[in-house]
Amino acid sequence: MRTALVILAVVTILAFLPQLFRSGGGNSIGPVPEGLPWQIDIQPDGRSRVFGLTLGRSTLDDARNRFKLGPQVAVVTAPGEQGSLEAYFESVTAGFVTGKIILTLDVPPETIAELRRRAAKTEYMESTTRKSTLSAEDGPLADRAPIRSIAFIPSAGLDEAAILQRFGAPAERLSVGEHIEHFLYPAKGLDVVLNAKGKELLQYVAPADFYRLRQPLDARPAAAGGM
Repeated sequence: MRTALVILAVVTILAFLPQLFRSGGGNSIGPVPEGLPWQIDIQPDGRSRVFGLTLGRSTLDDARNRFKLGPQVAVVTAPGEQGSLEAYFESVTAGFVTGKIILTLDVPPETIAELRRRAAKTEYMESTTRKSTLSAEDGPLADRAPIRSIAFIPSAGLDEAAILQRFGAPAERLSVGEHIEHFLYPAKGLDVVLNAKGKELLQYVAPADFYRLRQPLDARPAAAGGM
């Protein structure tokens, strides 16, 4: 009987998860949780603060202290690219929302090359993308690096209604293929990617760096047309 009750409780929780983005996450009495994905604070200097981290100022070490977790840190290199230094947190809690977080750290291209050369090991991820795990000696360098961008993959699925309720009307909506739609918020430095066939993705940059999210979308049609 006890096993049956546990299974019923788990099923009930899983059924409730998709509503977390749309609801207040429970009783509205009491303090509002902090660090939620839609709580984006634009600072006086134009930087944005989300998940308790200020883009361009907070470091990987700050993120470790914020999430109380140790991430996987590596240089991720796709074919034809110079690579980026990334920190992957398998599971974090943002207010009452959980998910995975990937931080892209701001380091010069020449440093990326050196980190890759000194990597403890290099392996392939999906397709031909390579992951070069940092050597122990380069760990402190990564810890001091400022965070350039944040990618958040929520555990609970999103839908259009939840996106519009939590983030407001986007400046632009852009469909890519049959199943993916981007909700673009330049003033917030945010791109919410709605995926009908997979996991949703929230991408954050400082508003002044929004071109980092927009340019790849502009380049897609041209690349497709040249095939």
